Amino acid sequence: MKTRPAGIGNVNADWMGSLPPKLSAMPLKHIAVPGSHDSFTYWVDVHAPVGPDQKAFVKYLATMFSVLAKKVMVKWAMTQNLTFKEQLEAGIRYFDLRVSSKPRESGKEIYFIHGLFGHKVSEGLLEINSFLSKHRKEVVFLDFNHYYAMGTEHHVYLLTMLQEVFGSKLCSMCAVDSITLDYLWQKKYQVIVFYHHPSAQGIPVMWPGNKIPAPWANTTEPNKLTQFLETTLKDRSKHGSFHVSQAILTPRVNTVAKGLLWGLRNYLVERNLPTIISWVEAQRPGLDGVNIITSDFVELTDFANIVIKLNNLLLSEQEQKHR
Repeated sequence: MKTRPAGIGNVNADWMGSLPPKLSAMPLKHIAVPGSHDSFTYWVDVHAPVGPDQKAFVKYLATMFSVLAKKVMVKWAMTQNLTFKEQLEAGIRYFDLRVSSKPRESGKEIYFIHGLFGHKVSEGLLEINSFLSKHRKEVVFLDFNHYYAMGTEHHVYLLTMLQEVFGSKLCSMCAVDSITLDYLWQKKYQVIVFYHHPSAQGIPVMWPGNKIPAPWANTTEPNKLTQFLETTLKDRSKHGSFHVSQAILTPRVNTVAKGLLWGLRNYLVERNLPTIISWVEAQRPGLDGVNIITSDFVELTDFANIVIKLNNLLLSEQEQKHR
């Protein structure tokens, strides 16, 4: 059995609540937080129409080959194999969310999307809320950063849903520096929603996207990725915001063609995971360090544990200062 480092709780489901007082008093933007990329793609609907986020080339393929092409796309769209509850229990606290209506479907229903259509957003939010109600000291970042086929009425529907589901758990906007776990616990806030769309302006519990920059390397090469992550961390302090390091390799059309038989998991991720994980292990949180780190396939490694453990470096730094 793996032993947990001193200073971090025994169970990832409650890791934030188990942090020592020195860390719960620190700005949350200085704490290392594990996140997942395209967090709701653990279930995609092969029989649904192709999602509106697909490039014309892939839409053409899907029309030509229908279910066969969709099965190929399922392989590339499935970036997370764990359900929402499982990701939360594993310690994931940041979720990268892309949402869409289903074209030609009546009503205002919204779905999570990455390639094909996944779960209804309402189901995912209820699952998160259920977890948070049982784990009162855990806090999640919900980053709604891509919207497809959504008109004003869809945004109103989603914004209303977020407020109805989470209610008083939603953190009101304030200076990022003032957000510590102690502050959130005192206010009983457990959800920070970032809504990258003008329709959320004027709603105090919807934070603008510029408070959580997530620079994207858009590369299939692990060395280029780690170089990009280093460069963007150096610029971090200018922004006075949370920060997402996307430790993610992006498939290109020719990568998709080469990897059709294996899918993203085998072709792109598993081969390069050691490089990405060793970069993560070499990081430190704090002033100019990492904050939120996202990865594909969070269950392939001890990813959440590795990120959470980085916070021990903040403890040892503080102890050295007091000697």
